[in-house]
Amino acid sequence: MPHLLAVSLKKASPAGDEAAFPFSVPAIRTLPRLDLSARVTCFVGENGSGKSTLLEGIAAAASLPTVGAAEVAQDGTLAAQRQLAAALRLTWSKRTHRGFFLRAEDFFGFQRRLAAERQEFEQRLLEIDEQYRDRSAVAKGLAAGPVRASLGDMERRYGHDPDARSHGQAFLNLFQGRFVPGGLYLLDEPEAPLSPQNQLGLLAILLDLIERDAQFIIATHSPILLAFPGATIYSFDRLPIEPVAYGELDHVALTRAFLNDPQTYLRRLRDGG
Repeated sequence: MPHLLAVSLKKASPAGDEAAFPFSVPAIRTLPRLDLSARVTCFVGENGSGKSTLLEGIAAAASLPTVGAAEVAQDGTLAAQRQLAAALRLTWSKRTHRGFFLRAEDFFGFQRRLAAERQEFEQRLLEIDEQYRDRSAVAKGLAAGPVRASLGDMERRYGHDPDARSHGQAFLNLFQGRFVPGGLYLLDEPEAPLSPQNQLGLLAILLDLIERDAQFIIATHSPILLAFPGATIYSFDRLPIEPVAYGELDHVALTRAFLNDPQTYLRRLRDGG
């Protein structure tokens, strides 16, 4: 059974001011109780519709770890979303702190954080070599053991040199390296660093992970990810937010129409509409 069953508003904005972000966003202000009991739930809508804002609010309310440069509780850009978290009611089948929240825009920040941690481990090993140069190999090994273990664990999870991979490969490797069975995973536009081929790769990973008690809530524009079998899709372009079938999505219809006849669309763009 999925971990997070539903989200709803338990109250208005803390100050009762609906003009303040994020409660000024129509989809947030009119938020109904959303059923999240599917293994995969997708939020879709135009930029500014509120899908990422709600996902960030859920991440803060669930106290999930963040794959990024800073945790949700310390991220200065998410202060308003923390206010939203205080106004949300999460309904659980079983509360979990396993999993993570990932914004694709934070991917490079997380890569930098990994590089900094790796550099610290390597610097510490150099310091131990210097401190123990007149001591036995056993003593040096005991001192260096915990550091080498931490470095080895990092390499097992993310590879020896994550920066040597393409962005898409590194992103998929990072995702797999952070996976814990039984986790809740909130992904904000994960398609951003991925080619269509790698989006299919991510879809394959998701298909595998739901067999191991994982649950995903994904804010996305990608017709590929939205095609996940059995996913519940909520449109933030409708007020209040409501579920929409895959074939009825504007994203899907527009993409299909363009691919079927790109020249017509390009002509219209050149002619100004």
